Amino acid sequence: MGSKLGAGAAALVFALPLLIGAGIGGIVSALFGSSASGSLTCTPGGVPTGTVPGLTAEQMGNAATIVAVGKQMSVPEPGWAVAIAAALQESGLRNLHYGDRDSLGLFQQRPSMGWGTPQQITTPAYAATQFYEHLTAIPHWQAMSVNDAAQTVQGSGFPDAYTKHETTAREIVAAVAGVHCVPTPAMTGTGDCANIQAPNPAALTAINYACGQRGLPYVWGGNGPDNGDTGFDCSGLTKAAYGAAGISLPRTAHTQYHAGPRVPDGQPLLPGDLVFYGPPSKIRHVGLYIGNGKMLNAPTFGQPVQIDDYRYEGDGYAGATRPAF
Repeated sequence: MGSKLGAGAAALVFALPLLIGAGIGGIVSALFGSSASGSLTCTPGGVPTGTVPGLTAEQMGNAATIVAVGKQMSVPEPGWAVAIAAALQESGLRNLHYGDRDSLGLFQQRPSMGWGTPQQITTPAYAATQFYEHLTAIPHWQAMSVNDAAQTVQGSGFPDAYTKHETTAREIVAAVAGVHCVPTPAMTGTGDCANIQAPNPAALTAINYACGQRGLPYVWGGNGPDNGDTGFDCSGLTKAAYGAAGISLPRTAHTQYHAGPRVPDGQPLLPGDLVFYGPPSKIRHVGLYIGNGKMLNAPTFGQPVQIDDYRYEGDGYAGATRPAF
């Protein structure tokens, strides 16, 4: 739930470039797909071939996203090959909207098995993140073969099926690794409710909702007028904003922080990210980042829902999560 924010000072905006996996033909819509209102502009930072015989631009684009996510999450390179091999077997590196029972997406993950909503699973960056989180949770996964590591994550009825994709997976990794990408302006956001920019429809909806709540009072435990309250506390606002976008968040700032998925330290924030304050053992505040160093939040008693700097002196900034892929 919400708690008090200290007095604001100058905003600190991370300006580090985003280093992720390669694109095809120099451009990757990458982490948020072709429907995003922004994109990543990518230029070679090595000598990637960019193609693999027999694979389409769509397949290579999905592979680039998988490698990009692996880099962002600091997964070692062998993990990229495991993920690519799994996606080759499960979907042929295509973002399928069908599959066995309720299986969907690049890795044929199942909503009924807790992998996420259908919208999330069919978002390549989300699906790749889920795969890597399960992979890196396996003890000594790096000592396993590509097949065995992939099978441990996927639990396939054909436990040796990934072996045949290992060589191609390594060729793909070599083709798409080593590209430098930076967010375009539409990805970095304006910090202004009058000109909202966001990387995907869910983030746009959440920001638009929160912008519409400006001026409502801070209410401890408040969930907003739609739920019979006159206003919001900090986590009530972020939960309601993402609820409007069809994404369910836990109720408190602390549980929202630990629900993830975490934005890696040093990666530029995107509009729609949630920014958190306090020690990880007791997160005390959350805001909705809207770009240009600004966040929407319900600050504290006597202060309404408003736009504030997301960084300020002594803020105890803990990090960010990205609910909307």
